[in-house]
Amino acid sequence: MDLVIRVKEIIGHCPVYKVGDIFVLEEGYKINPKKSCTICMHSLSAIMPYHVALSHGIEPRQIGLAKEGNKAYVQCLDPCKYTGGGTVIFEILIKSD
Repeated sequence: MDLVIRVKEIIGHCPVYKVGDIFVLEEGYKINPKKSCTICMHSLSAIMPYHVALSHGIEPRQIGLAKEGNKAYVQCLDPCKYTGGGTVIFEILIKSD
């Protein structure tokens, strides 16, 4: 399964992402550069613990990443209040072909 990761919200200022940016992990681990925006390395650390489970069909609510549905939610690690940066909320859609 592919994961389509969309920037849902930005709290503070992120120098990399804007709301609506998308990147795609095909088969759960291959970043498709043709379908993806520029990717911040810090954001990958928020996604890494979950990408395998999500790409293998584990429902987001089973691992505490959603209340319902097939979209998971995670956020980057930048504590913008203290750094002047931006905390980005990502919405991860599990897409089966």
